[in-house]
Parts: sequence; structure tokens; C-alpha cells
Amino acid sequence: MLMAEAGTQVRCTSDAVEVRWASGVLSTLPNLWLRDNCNCSDCRIAQTDEKKFMVCNVPVDIAPESVEIVDDCLHVAWPDGHKSRYAGELLRSLGRDDSTSRERWPQNYVPRRYDYRAFLDHDKSAAEAIREFIAHGAIILSAAPREPGILEHLAHRLGPIREVLFARIHDVAVDPSGYNVAHTPLPLPPHNDFASYSWPPSVQALHMLANETAGGESIVVDGWQLLTEFRDAHPEYFETLRNMPVPFREFDDTTETFAVEPIIRCDTEGEIAGLRFSNQLMQMIDPNDRRAASFYRAYHELCRRITDPAVQVSFRLHGGEILIVAAHRVLHGRQAFEPGGRRHLQDAYFELDNVRNHLVVLRRKGGTSNER
Repeated sequence: MLMAEAGTQVRCTSDAVEVRWASGVLSTLPNLWLRDNCNCSDCRIAQTDEKKFMVCNVPVDIAPESVEIVDDCLHVAWPDGHKSRYAGELLRSLGRDDSTSRERWPQNYVPRRYDYRAFLDHDKSAAEAIREFIAHGAIILSAAPREPGILEHLAHRLGPIREVLFARIHDVAVDPSGYNVAHTPLPLPPHNDFASYSWPPSVQALHMLANETAGGESIVVDGWQLLTEFRDAHPEYFETLRNMPVPFREFDDTTETFAVEPIIRCDTEGEIAGLRFSNQLMQMIDPNDRRAASFYRAYHELCRRITDPAVQVSFRLHGGEILIVAAHRVLHGRQAFEPGGRRHLQDAYFELDNVRNHLVVLRRKGGTSNER
């Protein structure tokens, strides 16, 4: 039996229910999906709002006995007498998620600045800053205290710090005993940190405590946009870097981190999901690998593009400013600086899942509370 309200059409196919809503939106709902997502008290745990029903408990070829639309809800009766109800608003919203949308950097882009204290204390300000961060992959918090350890306070908005085998909050200053090029005044080419981890931290916060040297301008590169253009120009190079495993290593006297992963990562839809690039941490690939020559042609072209000043955004990060980057998308670096003056930066890592999920919570609250 098929019944629908005026302006809405319902049709059953061999394995799905199709609803053409009055707005024109089409919902194609496989029968097993419908049964698996019943929201009644028999199918879900009321206390936790978790699913209790297991799809293997019904026949694989299950089909509704009847369907109808009543008060903007889809009602389904099943052959075993079970009844399910699905809100039209929910069905129409499935597949649309603007919380993860990303945008191209506009011409003359520079990361937007937000007040540090407002970001921490006001939900509306935090929600605005996080939306911008997710869209473009970088923001700057201004007027932060110039004291060590301040990055701990960002956990209120970014989620818990992602610890690595080195320091929880890492000091970056000229250090003759430092284990990394960051501890020298040399230029630091665009990169993302900890390519030597199978899953590198996906958010990095860099807090400038003092920047009293000549030079040392910060650099950011939109790696995903660069890869999009790289794929358009050299699809064969793109596929080589997507499939060729590359060794990366970072270490000191007491610590060893090592990963073998491709430079480019795509999701199941083929969309760019990650760029792993660190010239200083990349190790030797096996020259006897039959793919070595083609890899280096592709890698040469990618390096040429990443080091092109035309794709690099340069700016001075002042004392009391915190640069936050989506580290699987945005490469960061710096220009060389004169070692005579004081330059002290601290950085720490977070995870993008926690940042994105915090935005969902802020939206649920309305983004208006001033409570911490």
C-alpha cells in the first residue's frame, strides 16, 4: 500500500523506497537501511540512544508491507508486524553536512585573526573561528599571553592535546643541541610535522612567545589546492605519489619514530584527504624499486610547486599570536632569520575530529552562551 500527502510521491522498487518530497528532494532508502535505522524503543537503547537492533536478524530480501507519508513522516509496516517511523526533515537532511566543507583560499589570502580571550570565553566567537578554520585550514589567535604553557588552555575549544613521543608542548628556539632543523635559524621549507607517524597529528598550534629577530616570516601553503592543480596537470604523477610508500623518520637520542606511507592520501571517493610532506624527515627509498625513477619525477614536480613563492602565503607571526593549521591540509614553514635576537615559539598538536565535533556541540547550544 502506498499513501502520500499532497505534493509528495512514494514509490517502492525491488529493494528500496523512493520518496520525492514536495520540495523536490529525492530520498532513496534501501529496505535494509530502513529496517536497520528504525528509531523505536525496541530497536534502540533509550538510555544511550545507541542502536540495539542487528540487521542480520531479518531476511536480506526484506521489503515493506506498506508505506505512507503522514504529517511529513514516512511510516513503514513490515511483514513481521514491526512498524517504523522516520521524520521527513531527517531523511531530507541526510547526505548534507556543511561542517566539513572546505573553501579555496581567495586571492591575497592571509589567515584571519580572532581574539584569543573571546575564542576561549564566548561560544559565538569560538564557533565563528572554528567555522573559518574548517573552511580554510588556518586561523590566528591574537593577544594571547606570552607565557609558556598557554597552549594547554586551547583544549577547551580544540579537544585534548595529542601527545607525541617528544615533548607534550614543544619549545622551538635556536639550540645548538637541537635534533631538528627547527632549532636552527635556517629556513624551514613548507612541511607538516611528524610525517614519521602512521597517523600524523591533524591540527597544530604554534604559539609565538617572542619574535624579536630580523626575518623568520611564517609561511603557509594550501596543500589540498596545490594537489588539485597538480592532479589536473599531471594525473600520472598524482597517482604515483598516491600509491608509492615513502619512509619518514624523526628521532633524537632517546626517541625513534618511523612510518612508511604515501605522500598523498585520498578518501574512498577519490577526494584529496591528506598531504604528507617533509623534506627533512623523508628517508631513502629503495633505488632498486622499479617505481623509483617515476616516483622521483613526480616528487620533483611536487617539490617545485611547493617551493614556488607564488603558492606561499608569508606573514609575520608576532609575540602573543597563535597560528593554528589543519596539518593534513596546510603546510607550514618559515624564512631564515638572524639568530641575534630572541625568537621563542611553542607548539602542540590536536585532532581535527575533536575540533569539528566541538563545532557541532556549539551549534547545538546555539553559539550564544558566554559560559566556559
